[in-house]
Amino acid sequence: MAKVTKISDKLTKVNDNFTINMYDNGYMLEISGKNKNDDWATAKITCGSISELVDLITEASTMERD
Repeated sequence: MAKVTKISDKLTKVNDNFTINMYDNGYMLEISGKNKNDDWATAKITCGSISELVDLITEASTMERD
């Protein structure tokens, strides 16, 4: 399985909220929405820097909402 680095790797539409967890070695963004089959799915994406996290938040805010 390929590494998930973007929300759009798993979801085509997102809900209007997400959760960020902080860890000793990075962050995890968790967001739910619909996948390409229009089924409910959740993406949990880890990143090692704040700039990668900001990129994920930016992507979430530009995606179609469910």
